[in-house]
Amino acid sequence: MIIGIGVDLTDINRIAKTLNRFGDRFTHRVYTQSERQKSDLRLKRIESYARRFAAKEACAKALGTGFRKGVYWRDLEVCNLPSGQPTMVLSGGAKHRLEEITPSGMKAEILLSLTDEPPNAQALVIISAKMKEVTHSEN
Repeated sequence: MIIGIGVDLTDINRIAKTLNRFGDRFTHRVYTQSERQKSDLRLKRIESYARRFAAKEACAKALGTGFRKGVYWRDLEVCNLPSGQPTMVLSGGAKHRLEEITPSGMKAEILLSLTDEPPNAQALVIISAKMKEVTHSEN
């Protein structure tokens, strides 16, 4: 069951200008330490920051709040599953909002697709809810 969809298109040149103008002030406000470390190691550093920016915007839209009602930039972290597939890890107000919109007895899953084709970076977030797996203990 889909409980939220969000998409965002980010101008890579805008992110480049913002990074040049504000540097660490911008990256520390918007990105987690892990995201900064990962992006700073990339050959295409600016594109990496732009994709993550788009993912955060798309996820905030999928949550139905945008960046209000206690949802902040660093509450939304782009990370990778062991397979390499990107996903989002939520904390703080974003995690609380996810819990609010997830139906009782279900578990939320966040699907994330990222791409860039300069001058744009794009992200699509789909939040779905699945039945929790029931474990039975043997007597």
